[in-house]
Amino acid sequence: MSKNIYPGKPYPLGATYDGQGVNFALFSDNATNVELCLFDSSAEQKQPEERIKLTERTHQIWHCYIPGIKPGQLYGYRVHGPYEPEQGHRFNANKVLIDPYAKAISGTIDWHDSLFGYELGHHAEDLSFSATDSSPYIPKAVVVDPTFDWEDDQPPRTPYHQSVIYETHVKGFTQLHPDIPEEIRGTYEAIGHPASIKYLTELGVTAIELMPVHHFVNDRHLAEKGLSNYWGYNTIGFFAPDVRYAGNIDNGQQVQEFKQMVKALHKAGIEVILDVVYNHTGEGNHMGPTLSLKGIDNSSYYRLVDDNKRYYNDYTGTGNTLNAMLPNVLRYIMDSLRYWITEMHVDGFRFDLAATLARELHEVNRLSGFFDIIYQDPTISQVKLISEPWDIGEDGYQVGNFPPGWGEWNGKFRDCIRDYWIGADSMLGEFGQRFTGSPDLYQEDYRKPTASINFITAHDGFTLNDLVSYNEKHNEANGEDNNDGESHNRSWNCGAEGPTDDPEVIKLRDRQKRNLLTTLFLSQGVPMLVAGDEFGRTQQGNNNAYCQDNEISWLNWGEADRDLLAFTRRLIALRKDHPIFRRRKWFRGKPVKGKGPEDIAWFLPEGGPMEDHNWDHDFARSLGIYLNGLGLHSVDPKGVPIKDDNFYLMFNAHHEPLEYRLPEVLNNKSWEIVLDTANDDVFEQTINNRESIRVEGRAVVVLRNKLFNE
Repeated sequence: MSKNIYPGKPYPLGATYDGQGVNFALFSDNATNVELCLFDSSAEQKQPEERIKLTERTHQIWHCYIPGIKPGQLYGYRVHGPYEPEQGHRFNANKVLIDPYAKAISGTIDWHDSLFGYELGHHAEDLSFSATDSSPYIPKAVVVDPTFDWEDDQPPRTPYHQSVIYETHVKGFTQLHPDIPEEIRGTYEAIGHPASIKYLTELGVTAIELMPVHHFVNDRHLAEKGLSNYWGYNTIGFFAPDVRYAGNIDNGQQVQEFKQMVKALHKAGIEVILDVVYNHTGEGNHMGPTLSLKGIDNSSYYRLVDDNKRYYNDYTGTGNTLNAMLPNVLRYIMDSLRYWITEMHVDGFRFDLAATLARELHEVNRLSGFFDIIYQDPTISQVKLISEPWDIGEDGYQVGNFPPGWGEWNGKFRDCIRDYWIGADSMLGEFGQRFTGSPDLYQEDYRKPTASINFITAHDGFTLNDLVSYNEKHNEANGEDNNDGESHNRSWNCGAEGPTDDPEVIKLRDRQKRNLLTTLFLSQGVPMLVAGDEFGRTQQGNNNAYCQDNEISWLNWGEADRDLLAFTRRLIALRKDHPIFRRRKWFRGKPVKGKGPEDIAWFLPEGGPMEDHNWDHDFARSLGIYLNGLGLHSVDPKGVPIKDDNFYLMFNAHHEPLEYRLPEVLNNKSWEIVLDTANDDVFEQTINNRESIRVEGRAVVVLRNKLFNE
């Protein structure tokens, strides 16, 4: 190893290779000494260690430069300082720590008692002190070579209103895919494989939203049960693509593999959105392990209880919360975001429990420093930013309260549409709000319908198939007791719990899936589809498969419902072909050009207009919606007004068929059926002009009046 140690620079933080050597820089405000630890994985001994005391400190950043160090070098830190948990300090130099800015991490944690800063089993619990070395059990940071041939890679920059988001998991999507070579299944390379890209493009999605790929911790209690943190919402490395999804990890090659995946997806016009977890880390609460930030400078990273800093404020349900009010934490998050945009070429982020990041002291503040910094950042502000707008705090449900430019997972859309199709006592008025982009949530703050990220299902909860197949959760595989009441998923099994041979139940379930998908893709806003819902994926009633890295969670391509898949493809194509379903501006509800039908109009099944009192009936299940193709109020990039055909949508959530009379103002038009969820083969069926149309129970029929030749 090198004998020359130069002062180096405080920026950039992390390990930076310049072709001649490596600059190391680490933030710690309260440390008294910092040791850089270099490991030689090729030696006969298990990773022998060379310790280098950092003598240079610029403000709160410890740094040095070592010539001759090359990519592939393994390293970590030992940080000295007071071990005073009640004062918020948990320094313990017996613990090797992962660099928070590590661009790659060598492996996964080998759980051992030495990974804790205190002695497990001691009567003083975390107030005790562990003198055991954790080095053999902690994965090491890896120096990486940042160079990569991006060729002519360009971000697709798909506008929000043209986007169809596909939430998926790197391993779950590819592990059982028959057209992907077995040796690369479950990896970034598999996501970028031609078979994956062909499927995504034929489906019609414009962006994949990858569940967490930042390097994460597999919880010890799960590992001891033979389970794992499959979802990955337990980050320990906010710059490092997780090693578990890489086929080649030599010298940090997971970084190159991730970049290659992004480049391949971009060539197909598909954006990459990352689900990111900046609200907490995998170090848990005061009884959790010391892996990185906790040992580097606990009080400078986490939210601690004011009157006893031994404990953590927990707004995430994971034991700790990163303190986004502190400048160094804000810098940490922003540096990570910029890195993934500029170096890894990703196109956006979905922020897990984003309300946590907006907390000033204990209250959610939409004008917090986190949003101020993003808003003015010329790099971060230009990509897609999507919030999960809640956390577990008392005021944690913040749908509609994020700044302009942000999209939000619209939990109210999910709940309303589920309620509507299971026949719950809910008002048509809310259905109307959700169908039109939720103007009650977003319009007053100068936001657009695209602020609403609409979804029926997400990774958390039942799949679409299970939503119509189970009343109760079935989480036996998680080691949970299922006899604890309702699953609270707003689900309905259509008459039988779980798998059944009853043809009437199967028929109804198929129709309900089509109803839910149709409502999702024809509503204003940005639709998000969960991987596998398009072909009936099941988790056997498990509504929380976070720890199931197995066939429960993986997409089973061999059992795909090909009819449902074909329906979903046609449905997405219908949305993409017609701008009337993906408006950029709100409906005005006024006659177009001062006369004629409005841009949107609402009708009763018998053809009369909806009156104010009709919206408030909790028993109402049926309505007609007219969309005027001349009322889009938008122009194309060249300034030409955008026009479309007229559509009439008939929603019948009643259990019996209804005859829908076309409103008199529309009855002189020529209509064709373009979709009928009671008959998934019906697309583009011409009908004779007539006054009424039969809509089966629990079904949607969509009519089109062509204004333009195709």
